[in-house]
Amino acid sequence: MRFCFSYLSLQPLIKKMDFSYPKNEKLKSKTTIDLLFSEGKSVSKYPLRLVFVENPYDTEILKFGVSVSKKYFKKAVDRNYYKRVLRECYRLNKHLLLKNVEKNYAIMFFYQTKDRLPYSEIHQKTVVLFEKFIAEIKK
Repeated sequence: MRFCFSYLSLQPLIKKMDFSYPKNEKLKSKTTIDLLFSEGKSVSKYPLRLVFVENPYDTEILKFGVSVSKKYFKKAVDRNYYKRVLRECYRLNKHLLLKNVEKNYAIMFFYQTKDRLPYSEIHQKTVVLFEKFIAEIKK
């Protein structure tokens, strides 16, 4: 006997949490990025740093970007790897932010060390950093 399930038929059974990182959530606007660096506030948990600014002109609750410095990783392969890791950590933990944010924010996420930390450690520090961010905006 052969069973054929499609994702659509199972969709009502699955409690849907949105773990996507769609294009409209990506921080691309040059003016918003300039605003982040000129007026943004920051929280950090070594080796991660999160710079944020309220973004009332955008329709999205969160606009998110990542950056890894060429100063620490000369090869683009290494920078791209850590950017992928940071995006993945955001994607899996953005529900923490969405539950606690009432205003629109533009956020930039930085990896700021030459130490090559494993994914699990970066993931743990991301959760702590997001909690610090939530505490900061609740002030």
